Amino acid sequence: MKEDRPSFTAAYVATARALGSLLPPEARLCEDRFGAAFAGQTIVAAVRRLEVGPAIARRAALHVPGVLRNVLWLQLRTRVLDDELRSFVEAGGRQVVLLGAGFDCRAARLCRALAGSVVFEVDHPATQAKKRKVLGGLGAESADVAYVAWDFERDAMEKLPARLAESGHDHALPTLTVWEGVTMYLTPPAIEAAVAAVRAYSGKGSRLAFTYFDRAVVEHPPLARRLAGHVVARAGEPFRFGWAPEELPAWLAARGFQLRADGVDTELAARLLPLGYAQRVGTRGNHVAVAETVDG
Repeated sequence: MKEDRPSFTAAYVATARALGSLLPPEARLCEDRFGAAFAGQTIVAAVRRLEVGPAIARRAALHVPGVLRNVLWLQLRTRVLDDELRSFVEAGGRQVVLLGAGFDCRAARLCRALAGSVVFEVDHPATQAKKRKVLGGLGAESADVAYVAWDFERDAMEKLPARLAESGHDHALPTLTVWEGVTMYLTPPAIEAAVAAVRAYSGKGSRLAFTYFDRAVVEHPPLARRLAGHVVARAGEPFRFGWAPEELPAWLAARGFQLRADGVDTELAARLLPLGYAQRVGTRGNHVAVAETVDG
């Protein structure tokens, strides 16, 4: 990302998630009334007009090339991660870390489920500042949030556990770390450092929920992925990394985690979306995975 600017991809993802409100109810897997605000008032006004306008206008907006597929994928990954968060707090977990939080508004969207919990939002100061300003202007109700400003290009990841502790995080208690829409932009050394930091601050019973690209799609991208890659690269956030799904369990095990679930886009679509919409997702090598700490 640009040094002094909020993340371009964070704004895009927030907008795409907000466009989920234009889907018919049976294909709407999550609600995000905050997302559009991060793209500016023009987008907010357009989405609101489309929500109350004729159905044909909503369909036309979603069928701009590439838009529907991206909106559906955001619905899928958001729903899976939201369900994991709910599962964690229902089991008694009270600490959530959003690693590279971007414009993720879970603390506001899921504030009732998160009652009694603390959400530690770790992100670049510029992105974080815009997020706090926008949410403050909306008067959004929120769970308890501790903001941890972090420059991923300059701050050494091994210092993150201590910074979290300074903000009230207890390393002895279970933590759910949500690492959404980040890994594909990192280098292998940055991935290693981030996972080591997560393991260092994760007490017994902790979980790591993250999204990733299949390595084959990063190395040999189809046309749609190549076009998306050019766009994000121009914004200073190029695609760099992916795991081979068959190698992920052993990779995680060597770093203190056990893979519990790994869903790919087509499988998640078949399980959660109506058939007609599931077929529109296509195979793009997008994954949502959940791992648990290995204790003892």
